Amino acid sequence: MNAWRTTLAAGCATALLGLGGCASVSALFGKPEAEPAGVVVTPTEPVYRLEIEAPGKLRGLLATYLDLSRYQNAPAGDEITRAEIDRLMSAAPAQVRSLLETEGYFAPEVQVSRVGSATLNGTEPAPASPAAAQASAPAPAPTHPHRHQVPRLRLQVQPGPRAVVDRFEFQATGPLQEAAETGDLAARVLIAQVRNEWQLPPEWAFRQSDWSSAKNTALAKLRADGYPAATWGATSARVDEASHSVALELSADSGALYRLGSLDIEGLKRYDASTVNNLWTLQSGTPYREADLLDFQDRLQKAGLFEGASVVLDAAPDTAQAAPVEVRVRELTLQQATFGVGVSANTGPRLTAEHIHRQPFGWQWIAKNTLELGSKLKSWSGELTSYPLEGLHRNLIAAHVERLEAVKEVRDSASLRMGRSQDTPRIERLTFAEITHSKLDTASDRGTITSNSDALSGSYHWIYRDLDSVLLPTDGQTLSTQTAVGYALSRKDTSGTDHNGPFARLYGRYTLYRPLGAAWYGTARVEAGQVITRRSVGIPDTLLFRAGGDDSVRGYAYRSLGPESDGALLSGRVLLTGSAEVARPISAQHPSVWWAAFVDAGNAADSWQHLRPVLGYGLGLRWRSPVGPLRVDMAYGDDVQAWRMHLSVGIAF
Repeated sequence: MNAWRTTLAAGCATALLGLGGCASVSALFGKPEAEPAGVVVTPTEPVYRLEIEAPGKLRGLLATYLDLSRYQNAPAGDEITRAEIDRLMSAAPAQVRSLLETEGYFAPEVQVSRVGSATLNGTEPAPASPAAAQASAPAPAPTHPHRHQVPRLRLQVQPGPRAVVDRFEFQATGPLQEAAETGDLAARVLIAQVRNEWQLPPEWAFRQSDWSSAKNTALAKLRADGYPAATWGATSARVDEASHSVALELSADSGALYRLGSLDIEGLKRYDASTVNNLWTLQSGTPYREADLLDFQDRLQKAGLFEGASVVLDAAPDTAQAAPVEVRVRELTLQQATFGVGVSANTGPRLTAEHIHRQPFGWQWIAKNTLELGSKLKSWSGELTSYPLEGLHRNLIAAHVERLEAVKEVRDSASLRMGRSQDTPRIERLTFAEITHSKLDTASDRGTITSNSDALSGSYHWIYRDLDSVLLPTDGQTLSTQTAVGYALSRKDTSGTDHNGPFARLYGRYTLYRPLGAAWYGTARVEAGQVITRRSVGIPDTLLFRAGGDDSVRGYAYRSLGPESDGALLSGRVLLTGSAEVARPISAQHPSVWWAAFVDAGNAADSWQHLRPVLGYGLGLRWRSPVGPLRVDMAYGDDVQAWRMHLSVGIAF
């Protein structure tokens, strides 16, 4: 036998021919495919017993797909002769080899033999009753148990060593290779990426399914990065049975490099085409990248104007140098109202109402009003956001009024801001000017302490995301920063703070997500903040810091951690918290339900010298729902020596 042979086509063809040799027992042995109407089909029972001796998963493969295994159960009454069983036995070794080749075993030893007979329990018709004989319609005759003898067969399989990949070669032909030879960096990088990301590298065990998957992935890479017409020119998997190795060789015909042309937009009714065009950041002639189109599609869906969006390249061969981009959108309704009932571990039960108008007074703006009524939090938020402008910018005007009751305090606050945002695939920017008012009444040993102050500030918020999924991240990182400078105005009150003055505010939050192997996942977070000003300047409470709660230090009530004075809990001018968490699915049957263990630490204080971190730790459950993770945690606050339940939905950036 020639030691080398090509298995890509021959192995698959043999397996398919072997598996498809018999459509049914009836077809194999000359029985009709279907019984005439009115004839009762009797149950199946074994016509011989097959014992398969093979390692673990291979035994299941053979039991499922081998003809000799599948046809041991036949309709009662079908007579299978010794010659017919012998025919199945003689065909079995070739079928076994074809099946095992798909798993990477190319030199198995196969034996099929008769080893006697087996006694099985079964059923046989019992005499029909007179009542049944007189019935107008035929009915199945009753049965009674009996025992019978069937041939006993044994299939013994020694698969031998599994073949491993010995070498892998990939080459491109056509415009991609021509561009690489002329020094085009993008072409060279793409060829290198296909080679480096190959999913069946040397020293890996060979399996037909892995081979097919690796080819599909490599071709998808070429099609996604500029060459949507790419096809395989030739692929081969050559097996050396003597060394149990496989040599993989692939050649891809890239086809033309496609370049982007104009947008072909359908589905707009109320909105102008500029609404879509302003979200398109690429110029005509730019090489096609599937990721660019997906980013554009994502921006359309997040614009707040469309219920759905689809972006597809027209890959007709004659348009390669200026391929049209087909954009299909479905507009959201002009107005939308949402009502809800919920509960938060931070602020208790609540009722919410939200109204959105996507063209108030005919303006190219989106108006959003949100009202929340709860036992501890009552608030109204109003926001006007422009339609997308050039450069992915938007103008905004927003106002917020709130009354919050938490930990022996009542805070009334209001703010008005005007600014501009920019949302790119990985970075969000927000620049705004804001007027802030805050009045805080805090219970103390000396009575109620009132702090009443205002501030005028300019702020810049910056968020960076590099995640495998924004909704359900398991790998990546986020960084959120806030900077502000302003001037505070404080009216004289019982707190004794009545100085005005400038201030600066800094805040940052970094979160890291990492898979830890064997279905384990880790999350680490650190946040820090500081207000820089003279100690005598009164800063609005909304610009200061507290710790404690769901996304801070679990095990402690919301806003319950901060500096104290005369028994009163106040807000601090510095903040430092951190968290570490490990999680994994509860079982393979429920991959979206995880359990988690975590430890949190941190606090807020008047200065870094007075910062005293406290510890919280516990266990939790995670449901990775389509709208984000639902988290239920039981946390123990080490400083208060008490357990607290925390409930939250979504990811905090």
